[in-house]
Amino acid sequence: MNKPMLRREFLIAAGAGAAAAPISSGHVSAMPNAPEVSQTGNRARLLVGCCAYSYLRYFSAGSMTMESFIQKAVELGVHGVDITTYWLKSTEPEYLASLRHVAFKNGMSFSGIAIRTELCQAGGAIRAEEGRRMQRWIDACELLGASHVRVFGGSLPEGAAEKQGLEWVVEAMKPACEYAAKRGITLGMENHGGITARASMILEIIRRIDSPYAGINLDISNFEGKTDEEMYSDIEACVPFATHAHIRDVFGTTKRPIDLDRAWKLFAQGGYKGYMSAEYEGEEDSMTGVPKLLEKIRSLCRKYSSA
Repeated sequence: MNKPMLRREFLIAAGAGAAAAPISSGHVSAMPNAPEVSQTGNRARLLVGCCAYSYLRYFSAGSMTMESFIQKAVELGVHGVDITTYWLKSTEPEYLASLRHVAFKNGMSFSGIAIRTELCQAGGAIRAEEGRRMQRWIDACELLGASHVRVFGGSLPEGAAEKQGLEWVVEAMKPACEYAAKRGITLGMENHGGITARASMILEIIRRIDSPYAGINLDISNFEGKTDEEMYSDIEACVPFATHAHIRDVFGTTKRPIDLDRAWKLFAQGGYKGYMSAEYEGEEDSMTGVPKLLEKIRSLCRKYSSA
């Protein structure tokens, strides 16, 4: 597996309009017609956020609702909450409007919503249904007053080539982004294993979608590089296209600690403006583990942000 191209090298290559190199996982190829990098060169604005997923055990047990999660976020002093939609009571307009009102009355913003998708599908009918699901969640996002939907690319089917899988994902995402654009909503594809396990592939997907309403929901713990250096390099390459960020303090595959200060420097250098949303998955109980992670996030946001 080749070492990913550093962000500065990637941007130079993309800006020069070099011919596209063959797709290969683990290498950030030069990308002609790369998405506009409007953030780079601007001062970062890093906001403290929290994902509902951080309280997985409590939601699963039925002891936390989305309303009580919003209240918890107020207690924790975060700027915005990321609504993991698995635990919404309903998607009926009346319920979504009531949840929006609860957030407003508590001075809490929605940094976005997170949904499951499996876009890397061989069957055209299945991809079409995934597209319709995204549209329904885009409508729900609009009703909530949020502006960002997290999606997954999915896993490459056995026997399928990466190039084919990439085309399937782009085919599903293009009309979804067009639909979202009419509502001012951005779709952020998360680096979540499968087709998006390395920066090279997710960046190529975003390049081919070619929409200002497509970006990366950048999870700093999720890349599958062989070394920590490869994972930091992948983070760096993706920061200019990040539309939302999920933060844990250990790498998912190796369980080694993440140097959060180093990660924040990459976001700051890339001029990222958005939420650094805690997605806690540690062994410690969420009620004590989440505040500890948020304190690290809050301290680093103060250090590196103009917010």
